[in-house]
Amino acid sequence: MPKAAVEKFKVVGLGKISGPSMETEQKVFASHKITVETVEARCANEDELIAVAKDADAILGGGRLFTRRVMAELTRCRAIVTYSVGFDGVDVDAATDYGIVVVNNPAREWCVEEVSNHAMALLLACAKKLTVLNTMVKQGKWQDTRKLMPPMASIHGQTLGIVGCGDIGRAVARKAAGFGLSLIGTDPYVKESLVAAAGIKLMSMGDLLRRADFVSAHTPLDKGTFHLIGEKEFKLMKPTAYFINTSRGSVVDEPALIRSLQSKAIAGAGLDVFEKEPVAPDNPLLKMDNVIVLPHSASYSDAALEMQPVNPSEEVARVLTGHWPKNPVNPDVKPKFKLVKGR
Repeated sequence: MPKAAVEKFKVVGLGKISGPSMETEQKVFASHKITVETVEARCANEDELIAVAKDADAILGGGRLFTRRVMAELTRCRAIVTYSVGFDGVDVDAATDYGIVVVNNPAREWCVEEVSNHAMALLLACAKKLTVLNTMVKQGKWQDTRKLMPPMASIHGQTLGIVGCGDIGRAVARKAAGFGLSLIGTDPYVKESLVAAAGIKLMSMGDLLRRADFVSAHTPLDKGTFHLIGEKEFKLMKPTAYFINTSRGSVVDEPALIRSLQSKAIAGAGLDVFEKEPVAPDNPLLKMDNVIVLPHSASYSDAALEMQPVNPSEEVARVLTGHWPKNPVNPDVKPKFKLVKGR
């Protein structure tokens, strides 16, 4: 009898930081004994994405091109699995309508330590005014630094408010406790037992903002968190408080943040993310001495980069072998997902 044909799948990889090789992904697929053609692509528009992915069984990577129009053309696609924690570039409702499961790459799988370290680094740098003092010393203005140091509160004994107490928020809490910071948090979704175990006292957003000396954002970006922190929220903060953001730029109303910094409603900010990236060179945030700006690099380290594609590849393998993924963003798609599987 002739051998049955081996089912071959096509997986498109989009926007990997580490370059064109999908060697790690192929190793994962081989470990699941599935045959996969991988195609690495960087798409500038929807038409380019449709052209490369219309016959794909799964897509690795996110971006802002996954619109309803694109979803309608992905006639074979079973899953879109992001390399990142964030999935805000994907029209999740459209994916659900077309029976495509959207899966993200939780920080606990690859970058929870990196992002929480980064948040703490920004907090410490803001509190100790490290960047502006560094610049002045390099400019030969040693004596002038004494004028810029005050006001400078101690870090120990201060209060850190954590907005979003998921894996990263709780990791930040664990590290902040070592610096003697008191921990408060707000999160309507996380289990209270997990928050309590991290030493965080839960409260309303308003109470947190009024009490915190540092506010650190760690929420995903979705419809409920878009501009979660804006004019009203910044007005509640202490004028001596610092705002730290390593989540997503649009969690914050950026013009409101700029106005709050210009009016000295808050003391300063440490920002790894912006509403528009790359950040525009005329963005006022780049001109402020009390603002530290970084290029969306919180998750980066050699070790994290090596681990980043492993879990997404495992998720794709689960889907292609007929199993439900571990981290679906749109679990409501499951009935439709069953119907379209194998189409």
